[in-house]
Parts: sequence; C-alpha cells; structure tokens
Amino acid sequence: MSFARALLRNWTMALGIVLLAAVFLMALTANFVFPGDPYDMVGPPLMWPGEYEGALLGTDSLGRDIAAGIFYGSRVSLLVGFSSVAVAMIVGVLVGAFAGFYGGWVDDVLMRVTELFQTIPQFMLAIVVVAVLGPSIGVIIVSLAIVSWPAVARLVRGEFLVLRDRAYVHGCIVAGMGDLRIIFRQILPNAAPVIIVMSTILVATAILMESALSFLGFGDPNVLTWGTMIGMGRSQLRDAWYIIAIPGVALLLTALALNLVGEGLNDLLNPRLRQRKA
Repeated sequence: MSFARALLRNWTMALGIVLLAAVFLMALTANFVFPGDPYDMVGPPLMWPGEYEGALLGTDSLGRDIAAGIFYGSRVSLLVGFSSVAVAMIVGVLVGAFAGFYGGWVDDVLMRVTELFQTIPQFMLAIVVVAVLGPSIGVIIVSLAIVSWPAVARLVRGEFLVLRDRAYVHGCIVAGMGDLRIIFRQILPNAAPVIIVMSTILVATAILMESALSFLGFGDPNVLTWGTMIGMGRSQLRDAWYIIAIPGVALLLTALALNLVGEGLNDLLNPRLRQRKA
C-alpha cells in the first residue's frame, strides 16, 4: 500500500501532516514575513486582532506584534522539540538495546540507572537542570533529553527482549555475526516502527514542557517563545485574553498535529493494525 493511498484512507494523519507543515513553514519564513526583531514595538499596546492594520493578530501590553511572536516561537518549539528527542533517542536506544540484547548483569545495571531517572518527576528534574546550568536553548534541550531518554530505553529494551529470541537472530549468531552488527543491522530495524511512533509523541511532550519552562521564567531570555508569550500575557488575562489564547492555540495545534502523525504512523507501520483495518 502506497503512502499516498494510506493518507487518503487516514484523513487524521493527513490533517496532522498539513498542520505540522504549516508550523515548519512559519519557522522557515519568519525572517521574510517579519524581518525585524519580534521584541520590537510595532504599534499601540493591547490592540485586539484585526483592530490595528500593522499587526494582524494584535499587539501585547508593550505593543509587540503577536503574529511575529507566533512565527519566531515556532522556530524555538521545533528546534527544542526535535533536538531534545534526537538526543534522547540516541541515549535511550543505546541503553535499551544493550540491556535487552545482553540481559543479565548488563540489563540489571542499565535498568537500575534508568529507574533512578524515572523516580524523579520529569518536569521538576528539567527545572533543576535549567536552574543549575542557566536558562539557554542548549541547556533546555539537554534537560528535556535527560527526562525523555528513560522511556525510550524501556521501550527499546522490551522490543529487544522479544526480538532477540527470533529465528533470524539465532541464525546470525550461528553464522558468526558480531553482536554490534546483530543489534544495529538486524534487530534495531525491526524495532524501528515502534521507536518512530514514540518519537512523535516525545516531540509533542518536549514542546509542551519547553513552553511550561518559559512560562515559569526558565526559558532563554534572548528568544521569544510561545510559553514566554503566554507568561507575559497572564497579567492581562481578563482584559486581553487573546494574548494568551493565540500562542495557546498554536501550542495546541502543534501538539495535536504530532499526535495525529504518530497515530497515523502507528496504523501504517503496525502490521496487526493494518490487518485489522483491511
């Protein structure tokens, strides 16, 4: 079944791709659509959407263009979300693969370390890391990767525990194939569909956590993010609720798009679901 045919049958995945493409388009064209600094004052403060010609989505309490903040904020959200998950995937896949393949004391040691990180509330750990190392995009990416990799490790370990007993793995061992080659060229590709689906969910979670950090004042002060916009607009919640609502909707649609894409990929890559829906 072709990818195009799958999209026609799964309209929710197609909707998720369209929404996600729109977010990427905003991130790529931010400099061209809004060439100035998003922190610049462009008009009178607290102008509602459509009320001021120079700011389509209105202005905040300092006269800054909310639309410019949405465009530039999409860059930060995508950068933090995908970068942190990429780092988490590398660490989690390595830990989970070795733990699941070798078992024994290797599994015990790696899983105890994983459980140590999981006993600490994720958001609190991210706050501690940012507070200690300082608020910057790089530190936020590292903090979100630290709280995300344990879930990846446990998932990959579970897949390896099942796949390592398959006949083709035993055949590779009998043929004298090295452990690393079996892990990365034989077992990991078969576990990839589950990992890909989980990555989309983790990206959505990372974007929401970054916004929460920025809302609480732990974001990078040098960049404008959706969470920062929501945090700055909370004092005008009663009089100018649109300052919070617009970036909030942007966050909602981005997270929804990633979840729809993840659900669609799960339907597409999971043979059991394909057979059930056929």
